[in-house]
Amino acid sequence: MAILWRTSALAHRHAEIGGELEDWNGMGTAWFYDDTPERAKADYEAIRTKAGLMDVSGLKKVHVVGADAAYVIDRVTTRNVEKIAPGRSTYASMLNDRGLFVDDCIIYHLAVNSWLVVHGTGSGMEQLAAAAAGKNVEILFDDDLHDMSLQGPKSVDILAKEIPGIRDLAYFGLMQTRLYGRDVMISRTGYTGERGYEIFCRAKDAVHIWDSVLESGGADVRPVQFSTLDMLRIESYLLFYPGDNSETFPFDDDKCGDTLWELGLEFTVSPGKEGFVGAENHYASKGKERFKIFGVQLSDSMKQMEMFARVMADGKDVGVITYGLSSELNNYSVAIARLDPSVAKAGTKLTVVQPNGTELSATAEEMPFYDKDKSIRSAKG
Repeated sequence: MAILWRTSALAHRHAEIGGELEDWNGMGTAWFYDDTPERAKADYEAIRTKAGLMDVSGLKKVHVVGADAAYVIDRVTTRNVEKIAPGRSTYASMLNDRGLFVDDCIIYHLAVNSWLVVHGTGSGMEQLAAAAAGKNVEILFDDDLHDMSLQGPKSVDILAKEIPGIRDLAYFGLMQTRLYGRDVMISRTGYTGERGYEIFCRAKDAVHIWDSVLESGGADVRPVQFSTLDMLRIESYLLFYPGDNSETFPFDDDKCGDTLWELGLEFTVSPGKEGFVGAENHYASKGKERFKIFGVQLSDSMKQMEMFARVMADGKDVGVITYGLSSELNNYSVAIARLDPSVAKAGTKLTVVQPNGTELSATAEEMPFYDKDKSIRSAKG
């Protein structure tokens, strides 16, 4: 049984909707309000067409403050933090000494010598603490800071009723402001591939803000279950650790651990950056990919590709499906897959063999499938 050592102030709101809290990252999380296909479809379509409000407080929030704060983050992550101005954020990776992926995060530059690193289920906190040893810096885990994700095309309209300047907040920008009379930090980030915002607030203010967003948004917004993220992230090429990684899909003859080249996350390394944990091994692993994260799309079926389905090409096993999505809204069935590099090329003919033996015709396709040029998620106005 999972040990829930973290508690969301919104737990009773989830229970009122019907959510049974299950572990994610040590926190009771509303994976499902109603474990039915109808609920899943409605939540997914709400974020793609209107707005959805989700409690993502299970993300780990770590303040890094002090004269050596930038050094510590620079050492642990793949980004050049000197390029991140106050009021901005960026997505980054964290590696181990072998140059293999152990976590991803968003780095928020709050003010001089004050940063916030938000990460998921990997070892980000431990990486930061190790780099901070002997430095003039404090690493402060903050579970009082709650995080609500308001995502979808109507999200900006809901927030603009209270914060007119929200329309000008740039992608990955952040602002310190007031919302419904409470102190908040709002960032132009999310995990949906849609235009959206994350609202950071104190635990004591979380219920008030949650209720106020839903009341203000009316028919344009609904609370959405945490599992909706899997549907949204698949078509938006947003990876989930350890779900898409070798921790879930282990190699037959090697230890767990994937390179950024294999995951397609090499873009998270700032050009020319050296000196971060695992840097030398990261660069040395280029061109030695054992697999590539790549997209798969069914050719003539709307059946959903299932986790652990095998991918075949010319009679050979060339990979595995990690997560699949069948979307009536976008009229396709797509999936993230771990493929042999030889077939990770757009247009390659594939056969997906479901766990029950059903064979489906498919092709390898570039990701993301949705908002390919990222113009939706980065729009202003």
